[in-house]
Amino acid sequence: MRSRPPAVVDEVTVRLVAGVVLLAVLLMIASQQWWVFLLLAVDLTLRAALGPQASPVARAVNRWVRPRVPALPHPTAGTPKRFAAAIGAVLTSAASVLWLVDLAVGAAWPGTVVVVIAVVMAVFPAQEALLGVCVGCVLFGWLMRAGLVPEDVCLECADITSRLRASSAAG
Repeated sequence: MRSRPPAVVDEVTVRLVAGVVLLAVLLMIASQQWWVFLLLAVDLTLRAALGPQASPVARAVNRWVRPRVPALPHPTAGTPKRFAAAIGAVLTSAASVLWLVDLAVGAAWPGTVVVVIAVVMAVFPAQEALLGVCVGCVLFGWLMRAGLVPEDVCLECADITSRLRASSAAG
């Protein structure tokens, strides 16, 4: 039986998880230890496919970090967060494959693309962790408005930009 991700997740926890991903990516870039992409690819794939309960990073944040953060839970739709994790899974999987190709053949271009993906993988979680802006969620909203994602997939998600405007007006 396939596990279904939660329809609602805690925005505070999501931002903390994004902070952990950002920290891992920044350390990876600084040390040029591209094998970390393999670990991130597994974690993000599990999170996208099965939900946050399957992600070692999300589970660790829920167990050790979130209880120490005094902010009240802020429920938000889980479906666009799952979509964002899928984008991260695709990017980190592609970077992992390119890194392995670079190791095997020593061509210059795969390594360059890995660095570009690393920068993207730093910018996206930084926006989520520091600003509360989920790039994947915004894209999910655009896809819904374009009719490429049916509204019944996530009714609350049909206009994610209105929530972004509301949260920026409040802050």
